[in-house]
Amino acid sequence: WLDLDPGPIGVEIVAEGAGGQRSVCFSEPIRGILDKLGELPLPPYISDFAGDRGRYQTVYSRPEGSAAAPTAGLHFTPELLKNLREKGVGWDTITLHVGLDTFGPVTAERVADHQIHREWAELTVESAGAVNAVGEQGGRVLAVGTTSTRVLEYCATTARRVDGYEPARAREPVVPFAGEVDLFIYPGYRFRAVDALLTNFHLPRSSLLMLVSAFVGQANPEDLDAGRQLLLGTYEEAKAEGYRFYSFGDAMLIL
Repeated sequence: WLDLDPGPIGVEIVAEGAGGQRSVCFSEPIRGILDKLGELPLPPYISDFAGDRGRYQTVYSRPEGSAAAPTAGLHFTPELLKNLREKGVGWDTITLHVGLDTFGPVTAERVADHQIHREWAELTVESAGAVNAVGEQGGRVLAVGTTSTRVLEYCATTARRVDGYEPARAREPVVPFAGEVDLFIYPGYRFRAVDALLTNFHLPRSSLLMLVSAFVGQANPEDLDAGRQLLLGTYEEAKAEGYRFYSFGDAMLIL
């Protein structure tokens, strides 16, 4: 039981997962209690945050479910989105419920042995069509963040095996999808849907850092370590220039 105001509620552990995770069932709806007593699920490297909770929320987020913000999107404001549209830049949104494991390090001795966490995602028929239209028209798809990148790449590879939808676009189309995404992207991966990436500066040994290394390394596919070396060199320059890292930090645009 949890002793809460206005009274205790029952809690049952119905499943146990890796890393101390638990799935629980409550004896009554707790949404109101969470809104009243819950705390913002900040990353472990932010020990104190007394500011506006809205600062840790993207301006375009809609469905609830993430345990963390897709931080590359924190750089966008309504005014910036308006300016982009006025300049003819297309814009669409997709859904990924970021899990707590996103902050965890890769602990396997061999990167390929790491078991990536699963996160629920959705790419609607309309959004898939918009992404595919960009390729058909000779444009470029710029993903805002590693979260969007994982969803789009999953929907250009793995998802097509479980969905009968096949667009007309011959060059690696993305397909509509709703379900769990478990694509682990690391150096050697061939990107199929994303042409450019806007992303923050990430934690050491994180799967996010490996994804960005893979993206940077496309320029030299014969050397699997080239992307990591180039990225770490970029990080050193960012440190020397006083760039800020992690969730509320600066971003880098990779074209």
